[in-house]
Amino acid sequence: QVQPVESGGGLVQAGGSLRLSCTASAGTFSRYGMGWFRQAPGKEREFVATIAWNGGSSDYADSVKGRFTIGRDNAKNSGYLQMNSLKPEDTAVYYCAAKLWTIGTSPNEYSYWGQGTQVTVSS
Repeated sequence: QVQPVESGGGLVQAGGSLRLSCTASAGTFSRYGMGWFRQAPGKEREFVATIAWNGGSSDYADSVKGRFTIGRDNAKNSGYLQMNSLKPEDTAVYYCAAKLWTIGTSPNEYSYWGQGTQVTVSS
């Protein structure tokens, strides 16, 4: 088992950048793939990015491809989502999640979730 905890959210102007972090408050990420998802009010939780247990593979939603970068540092028991060129439509609560080994793009594949961190992008 692993307990993810997100941090790094906040308010940023359009075109700016934020770096979200995900750490394991219990357990370790060494055997787990990681995913980032986001949810805006009134909308479904949607896939953002994912990375395998060893960083060997990754995937991104089309809406963030070329702007966001997912990474991890197993030695620090953490992962991150670097968000550049932010747009108002990126505004949402961002969640870090974990599943065994491999990447995954569906929320239903993930067993462990953080409580989320708010990202707000102003015009």
